[in-house]
Amino acid sequence: VYMETYGCQMNVNDTEIAWAILQKNGYGRTKDLDEADVILLVTCSVREKAEQAIWNRLRHLKALKARRQQARLPLRIGILGCMAERLKEEILHREKLVDIVAGPDAYRDLPRLLAVAESGQQAANVLLSLDETYADILPVQTSAGGTTAFVSIMRGCDNMCSYCIVPFTRGRERSRPIASILQEVRMLSDQGVKEVTLLGQNVNSFRDMSEVQFQSAAAPVLSRGFSTVYKAKPGGLRFAHLLDQVSRIDPEMRIRFTSPHPKDFPDEASVLQLIQERHNICKQLHLPAQSGSTRVLEAMRRGYTREAYLELVHHVRECIPGVSLSSDFIAGFCGEREEDHQQTVSLLREVRYNVGFLFAYSMRQKTRAYHRLQDDVPADIKKRRLEELITVFREEAARANEAMVGQSQLVLVEGPSKRSDLELCGRNDGNIKVIFPDAETEDAAGCKALVRAQPGDYVLVKVTSASSQTLKGVLLCRTTLSRSAVCH
Repeated sequence: VYMETYGCQMNVNDTEIAWAILQKNGYGRTKDLDEADVILLVTCSVREKAEQAIWNRLRHLKALKARRQQARLPLRIGILGCMAERLKEEILHREKLVDIVAGPDAYRDLPRLLAVAESGQQAANVLLSLDETYADILPVQTSAGGTTAFVSIMRGCDNMCSYCIVPFTRGRERSRPIASILQEVRMLSDQGVKEVTLLGQNVNSFRDMSEVQFQSAAAPVLSRGFSTVYKAKPGGLRFAHLLDQVSRIDPEMRIRFTSPHPKDFPDEASVLQLIQERHNICKQLHLPAQSGSTRVLEAMRRGYTREAYLELVHHVRECIPGVSLSSDFIAGFCGEREEDHQQTVSLLREVRYNVGFLFAYSMRQKTRAYHRLQDDVPADIKKRRLEELITVFREEAARANEAMVGQSQLVLVEGPSKRSDLELCGRNDGNIKVIFPDAETEDAAGCKALVRAQPGDYVLVKVTSASSQTLKGVLLCRTTLSRSAVCH
């Protein structure tokens, strides 16, 4: 089996789950396309561009499949994930090239689907589930050098933002039992993984109902000034409890999470307290804004005003001094006027995010926007607005990062820098890339011998220069997460 992953971190994790299932069923994995008997593409549907990449890839694979048929070496091609869910009929009929189609909740069925495909028939399973979380399947890690890993804690989404296809491709929100998450994180810790990112479409509405004694707990309160189209459900163990438990497993393992929804940080926010108190929970938050205009936010059904969002940002910064903030923005949503766009520009200036994910709007079928709104911002205006947002974001991120020049940052080493073998690359607590020379250095434990930093080591780096996306610095010493926390 040859696998290719497109789109978000959830898809990286889905690739690992699908591979774990196939491996148990006797499949081998190859990194060489020409060796493959089966090619599986784990796909994304969030934007048109992501889907276009898959159609282009399929055209490329068509020639490979034809050559194989001539040589009587059959090749099976499968589309997995969100695009499979959204476009099942079209994928099966459009190119007659795809043999299997499996939605995000159908990975357990892959061995059967492949067996059907072996007999020359097309096979599909895109049934969405109300309870599938793959809790009993330990994903086979394939990420960079085994230093970092993603752990899926929930699947699906209930928020029904008007622009978003996710509830339709990934189904309703359901959470994995905490016990199975802790088991996976312990296993990763034993393997030497130094950073785990807890993944979900809306992690801070996590709700584990598997333990009977917690089923009567009260429903959570929303952040002040926030609303939601669905009723908050009572019962279950919540995200703060999970975060507390995960952070206790290994004091030398960093914990991150993504993506939370701004509405789920209520005032007594124990999640924010935990981030502030625990040295191994990264002082970094992803707070997707999507727009800086209250009018557009209402059309998007985000459940908050610009003012409520900014109040939350100030609250977060009070609770977690020095927090690094990232966000998502959509340029040119239905009905967005020039003044709405300028309000997004001013939000970027006011908040000064360290990391940003910015995209032009693309209408998706099935969404509320598709049925109720007009995609009325011309493509050239979307493009101009997106470019303006990117420019402003970069200017502000560069200023935010320049404030770190002269400071020493704790960096988790990931490996050689892409640009030079003489430099190493890693990320600081705020998830910003840090580049520094691959040189011998002291070890803070006090041993006299000089050491070379390896992937998975924590090092202190003094920042000497900064851009909008990276910090550069000089290596001070090798250390540990716990020792660094004591010094700071």
